Amino acid sequence: MTLRSLLASTTFSVIIGALAPAFAETTQPATAVHYTQAPGTYAFPLGDLKIIALSDGTVPQDLHKLLTGTSQPEIDNRLQRSFLTNPVEASINAFLIEDGARSILVDTGSGQLFGPGYGGKLRDSLASVGVMPEDITDILITHIHTDHTGGLVTDARPVFANATIHVAAPELAFFMDATNAEKTGYARQYFDEAAKTIGVYQKAGKVKTFSDNETILPGITASIHPGHTPGSSFYTVTSKGHSIAFIGDIVHVEAVQFPDPLVTILYDVNPAEAAIVREKAFSTFAGSRQLVAAPHLPFPGVGHIRTEGEGSFSWQPLEFRNRSGSEVQ
Repeated sequence: MTLRSLLASTTFSVIIGALAPAFAETTQPATAVHYTQAPGTYAFPLGDLKIIALSDGTVPQDLHKLLTGTSQPEIDNRLQRSFLTNPVEASINAFLIEDGARSILVDTGSGQLFGPGYGGKLRDSLASVGVMPEDITDILITHIHTDHTGGLVTDARPVFANATIHVAAPELAFFMDATNAEKTGYARQYFDEAAKTIGVYQKAGKVKTFSDNETILPGITASIHPGHTPGSSFYTVTSKGHSIAFIGDIVHVEAVQFPDPLVTILYDVNPAEAAIVREKAFSTFAGSRQLVAAPHLPFPGVGHIRTEGEGSFSWQPLEFRNRSGSEVQ
């Protein structure tokens, strides 16, 4: 199940359900609350590189319907500890890597595929930092779910005409074969949407696949971690002794999955495998103090993972800076 399918089936009921207690307890007329923001970006240096987090918007997520391997009371308890209530708002983050020669995107957001008001803000975020779609030379796809590839197209036409798309070979093979829907029981819409997004670039000869632990561009190594999808990938980017790992969807909900990495989500193709990958990655990144970037953690989605106890972790966002001047890394 993708963000889109959940939106289609549950967003209206989620919103009405959230407002119902207020209708019952007050005679005041309901008013719409708007949280529209300016284009979202956050830039920081990494060695000789410039990394820019880009917001594609946010979408509501009903965790009672989505999370597995836990219970509703446990979800609510963990949300309460983080000053949240269900449904929660999930960020859709993409990232730009600039090295002076290439402009490299990590994922492309949801584009038009969730409908008006849900995602689709990536191009505005890019424009706000002076980057046009034709400037993008390469796109690194963490996996082929719609909220990561929907921005590849607009009105069935490619948005990034000059870009090469990089994706794991097992990922492309799985989603470009619609018979896998029947073989695995995974929803057919995933495969139909893949054909409409990355499939457009494949037909144009613009897709390049990779194997596990392959250097795909200077300073960028891709590794494959099946579970969430068959070819879910991390991209580790290194410059002058500094590195960042773009980790894809190994985590969706900070408040729940960091304390308990064994909690899974309905989007996982193989939940058991996804849980193993998450727990191992959390432990590895915490131990190495690796800087990581995640698509669905609160924007900008960049920070560190900290060990809190046996099998339990927490998230420490990157220090925010907004000033002129420079300093030695």
